[in-house]
Amino acid sequence: MGDCTHDCGSCSQNCESRITYDKPHELSRIKRVIGVVSGKGGVGKSLVTSLLAVGAAKAGNTVGILDADITGPSIPRAFGISGGVEGDNMGIYPRRSASGIKVISSNLLLEHENDPVIWRGPVIAGMVKQFWSEVIWGDVDFMFVDMPPGTGDVPLTVYQSIKLDGIIIVTSPQELVSMIVEKAVKMANKMNIKIYGVVENMSYLKCPDCGKEIDIFGTSKVDEVATDFDLKVLGRLPIDREIASAVDAGRVESLADKDYLATAIKEISK
Repeated sequence: MGDCTHDCGSCSQNCESRITYDKPHELSRIKRVIGVVSGKGGVGKSLVTSLLAVGAAKAGNTVGILDADITGPSIPRAFGISGGVEGDNMGIYPRRSASGIKVISSNLLLEHENDPVIWRGPVIAGMVKQFWSEVIWGDVDFMFVDMPPGTGDVPLTVYQSIKLDGIIIVTSPQELVSMIVEKAVKMANKMNIKIYGVVENMSYLKCPDCGKEIDIFGTSKVDEVATDFDLKVLGRLPIDREIASAVDAGRVESLADKDYLATAIKEISK
């Protein structure tokens, strides 16, 4: 901070110099950690996380996904991963997708994947920290953290426990998008977290007959919002049956040849 007095005892700011981040497992060597966040639920944050991971893997990187959305995990389903995880006296081992993307999620720890996670905030936050410090990730070029929506306990735990290189904000074209993005931006700024940019999901529907782009949720405001908050627009995802079908069938990696988020991958790879 420019007006820092260097007297942390009388300061309420959460600047990086006063945060003691948790260390990853001693056998984990993680180069870059990117959080994927949203100000509200239902905007497609897990989809964006999955596509970012697939795109980064396609570019030749070793990739991991830490599913921090403990009560609403959907990453394993998108990659067709089911069953439990293995561990030993050294730690827990993430599961691997068909293309080798490493995944850890609360769904992989439940007896049945459709069982609800009925835990209080501190327990949920503790599990996120365990996913970081007790999972043996090995070598990872890009770690994507699929955050729960909002600005509550778990996002705060991630920001204060895991040293993020930056975040990507996911939004949608609805009218309240500006307020939603503003909340996410303000939280990141308060925590001194770099924002790579914003991705708009459900941006448009392409007519299968004439190819015209139809604004189902109204005219996109992502450019206007990006300008207001000095953000880059990293991608626009369409409403596409192919995407929905691939995710529902656990074949999100089949979308590797699509370049929906190529700009986002390039931005975080710089």
